[in-house]
Amino acid sequence: MNDSSSGLSRDVMSEGASPRRLHMIFNPTAGGSRGRRYAKVVERLRDGGCAIHEQPTTKRGDAESFAATLRPDSYDTLVAAGGDGTINEVVNGLMANPDPLARALPLAVLPLGTANVLAAEIGLSVRPAEIASAILSGRPQPISVGVANGRHFMLMAGVGFDAHVVSQVDSRMKKRIGKGAYVLQTLRQLRKFGFPSYRVTVDGETFEVASAIVANAHFYGGRFVAAPRARLDAPTLEVCLFGRSGRLNAMRYAAALSLNLLSRLGDYRVVTGSTIEIRGPLEDPLQGDGDIIASLPAEIAVRPGALNMLMPKG
Repeated sequence: MNDSSSGLSRDVMSEGASPRRLHMIFNPTAGGSRGRRYAKVVERLRDGGCAIHEQPTTKRGDAESFAATLRPDSYDTLVAAGGDGTINEVVNGLMANPDPLARALPLAVLPLGTANVLAAEIGLSVRPAEIASAILSGRPQPISVGVANGRHFMLMAGVGFDAHVVSQVDSRMKKRIGKGAYVLQTLRQLRKFGFPSYRVTVDGETFEVASAIVANAHFYGGRFVAAPRARLDAPTLEVCLFGRSGRLNAMRYAAALSLNLLSRLGDYRVVTGSTIEIRGPLEDPLQGDGDIIASLPAEIAVRPGALNMLMPKG
């Protein structure tokens, strides 16, 4: 992407350079150990000589709005502090920012969420010292971003059983019990979900499936691997196709995912592509990065090199 490549020539983006002016968009709802993690990282960054502008969110949509209006000439690095949902908002804001230099800013992650899938994807520890080190001395790398009906995602977009689970998870329950909220909703959906079929077209080839995941990253729902070949810097997406419908098959797929055995199932396959269409029940939910981002029918594409992610060394 031309906007990204033009920004890479800036001095602040040279490998090994230590950012000194940080814009920190953070979700302050994280408590307990995650709240202490945030405070320790900020303390280490300030001890390292960084000037930090902290911008806390108060409601859903704030992180996106903050990133969309960010003035990049005032900062060297943008830090998204929160869970994968907060990071998704920041990414959507950056992609909507009219200044191309905003999209060229290195985007760093301070993981404070339930699963922190993006942090796992880039090899970022949740230890404060290692997070601070990654922000101070990490290397910027162009990464691809998926887009579904105009909404961007970093990790994955999914349709079918998992999307219905995500659409019904109670946010208050999620704050109280974390991943347990997804487990409870999964059990409920196993009783009530109707298991319709979906038509997925990948670069012109059509498949009839029970559900699908369009992956921009190889981790899913934590550190489970759904698409082994998916990488953030790849110019394509990996489309995971689950062939068989019904409760027993949904449970079988979930067990195979948790045991890293999906690739051994004959009714599961992964197809590489860059343009994906998904058809199914009208207005059926499409989840992206753990939140509902669109509904069917869906048009999904990839934007190679759309953003610069600050990667931990090594």
